[in-house]
Amino acid sequence: MMIAGAAGWIYWQSLYRGMPELPSNEALWASGREQAIEFVDANGQTIAIRGPRYGRAIKLEDLPPHVPQAFIAAEDKRFYEHDGADTRAIIRAVWANVTSGETVSGASTITQQLIKNLVLTPEQTLKRKAQEIRLARRLEERLSKEQILELYLNRVYFGAGFYGLGAASRFYFGKQPEDLSIAEASLLATLPQAPSRLALTNNMTDAKTRQRYVLKEMVDAGFITAPQAAAAEIEEVSLAEAPERDPQFGYALDVATEKIDEILPTVPGDLIVQLTIDADLQSAMDEAFTARMEEEGTKVNASQAAGIVLDTKGRILAMYGGVDYTENQFNRATQALRQPGSSFKPFVYAAAIQMGLSPYEVRRDEEITIDDWTPENYSRVFHGPMTLSEALKDSVNTIAAQLAQEVGEEKIIALARRFGMASADKMRPLPSIALGSQEVTLQDLARGYGVFMTGGKRIDPYIVEKISNSRGDVLYERPQYDFEQVYERDNAETMVAMMERVITDGTGTRARLDGWQVAGKTGTSQDFRDAWFAGFSAARVGAVWVGNDDDSPMKEVTGGGLPASLWHDMMVLAHDGLKPQPLAGAGTLITLSPQVQERIAFYRDLSMAFEGALTN
Repeated sequence: MMIAGAAGWIYWQSLYRGMPELPSNEALWASGREQAIEFVDANGQTIAIRGPRYGRAIKLEDLPPHVPQAFIAAEDKRFYEHDGADTRAIIRAVWANVTSGETVSGASTITQQLIKNLVLTPEQTLKRKAQEIRLARRLEERLSKEQILELYLNRVYFGAGFYGLGAASRFYFGKQPEDLSIAEASLLATLPQAPSRLALTNNMTDAKTRQRYVLKEMVDAGFITAPQAAAAEIEEVSLAEAPERDPQFGYALDVATEKIDEILPTVPGDLIVQLTIDADLQSAMDEAFTARMEEEGTKVNASQAAGIVLDTKGRILAMYGGVDYTENQFNRATQALRQPGSSFKPFVYAAAIQMGLSPYEVRRDEEITIDDWTPENYSRVFHGPMTLSEALKDSVNTIAAQLAQEVGEEKIIALARRFGMASADKMRPLPSIALGSQEVTLQDLARGYGVFMTGGKRIDPYIVEKISNSRGDVLYERPQYDFEQVYERDNAETMVAMMERVITDGTGTRARLDGWQVAGKTGTSQDFRDAWFAGFSAARVGAVWVGNDDDSPMKEVTGGGLPASLWHDMMVLAHDGLKPQPLAGAGTLITLSPQVQERIAFYRDLSMAFEGALTN
C-alpha cells in the first residue's frame, strides 16, 4: 500500500517537471501576441490593422455590470468562489473522462483559460492540465479576481482575428464595450468556447442558440431578470459593416511601418500608431488622381503618378505612391529617384538671390556653351535680354545655366542640402545641375519648396505622430521644436514673388487656386521622361510627378500640363475648409518692359566690358 502511494506521489510530482514559471503581470499582457499594428489617422479614426486585431485595453470599472457577468455566466459560474481551479468541477470532469486515456477536457475556469492561452501549450494531456491548475492557483494568489477578469476580457480570442473585448465590440457591433447591450454582451460571451465555429460573421444561428444558454445562466445567477433575458433573446442585433479603406493607403502605411522600426529599438507585439494622414483627404486625393490618370494619362503614355501634401509643420497629410498599390508597392513619392528638370531651378535662383542678385537683374537669353555643353530652351529660340524673374517664369534654360556658373554648382548643392533634400548628398557639381539633371525624390522636392513657404525655415516631413500600446502607454510622441532658419526671410519672400509669377502668367497657369496666393514651378526632364509640378500656399506645400516606371518617354507631357492639373486637384482638396491666408512675398514684383530690360542689359554689358578692360 505504501509502495503504491509512493509511486502515485512520484508520478504526480512528475507531472510538474518542466513546468514553466508564471510570467510577470506585465508579461501576461504581452504574452503570445503576434505582431499587430493598428493605424489611426490624424482624427483618431482607424485606417487599417496589420496583423491580428487586438483591442485597446478596457477597464472593468468602465463596463456596465452585465458585460463581465455575461462571461462569468458563460465560462465560470463559480468564478468568485474558487481559488483558480474548481475542485468539484475537476472531479466531475475527470470522472466523465476516465475512459478517455490521457485526454482531459472541461472544468476550465477563467483563470485556467488564461494560463492555457498565455503560458502553456493547448495540448490536452494530464500533465498539461495539472500544470494549468497549479499555475492558475498561483496566479490567483498574485492577482485579485477583478484583475484576472480584466486580463481575461482583454486577451480572450473572439474569432475572425479579433482578440480582446475592445476589438470584438468595435468590429462586430461598431461600438465601445461600455455601450454593449445585454443582448450584444451575451452574444460575445458565446465566442470564447468556440470562437471559429460561432464567429458572428459566419454562424449567427449557432451563436444565438448558445446565447439562450448564457442568458439562462445569467438569470440563474441573479445577474439579470427573466424579462430582461427574454427581451435580449429577441432583440435584433445588427453587425457593423467592416470599414472599407482604399488599398492606396498602403503606400503611407509602408512608410509609417519603416519609421516605427527606426523610432522604437524593439517593437512590442501590439501598437496603436497615430499618423499625420488625413484619411478623408487621402481617399479624395486617390479618387482624383485615379480619375485624371484614367482620363488623360493613357492618351499621353503616362502610366504612373505620385503626389504628396504637407502642412507648415511638416505633417504628411496625404501621399499617392502610384496608381495601384495592389499591383506594385514601390512608392514613387518617397523611393523613386527621378530627374526633376526645371522644378529644380528655384534652388539655383535661390542661391543667386542669396549671393546678392536681384529679380530685376538682366541676363541675355542667347546661345552659350559651358565645357562642351550647350543648353537649349524648350522653345528652341532665344529672346535676348530678360530679368531673372522673367527667366524663371518662362523657364529659360540658358539663363539658369548662366546663373549656375555665376553662383557655382557646389553652392547650389550645399543650399539644397541645407534645405533638407537628402538627395543632394549624391549630387555632383556638373553644369547641367542648373536644369535638374540630377535625381531627387518627390518628398525631397516638396521639402525643399517648404523652405520658401515658411519664410526660410526648413520643414522636416513626418508621418508618425504618436505610438502607444493597446493599454494606452505612450511609447513615442513627436517632439515639438523650432524649425531651423536655413534661408533669409527676405530672400525667401523674394523667391515667393518670383515663383508666384510662374502660376499667374508663366508655365504653370493650370495650377492656379481660387482664393489663394500660390507659388510653384514646373519641371520636365529630357525626352519627356519625367514631368513635375511643385508649389505651395501659406498653408500647404505639395508636389506631383508623372512618368513611367520603365523610364520610357511620354507624349510631350510637360510639368505645366498633366502634373499641374493633378497638383491643382490635390491642392483644392487639401485646402478645403481652410480660410485663405496671404502668402508672404506674393505680389511684390514690378514687371519691367522689354525696353527697360534692354537698357539694363546694355549698361550691364558695358560695365562688364569696362571691368574686363581694366583687368587686362
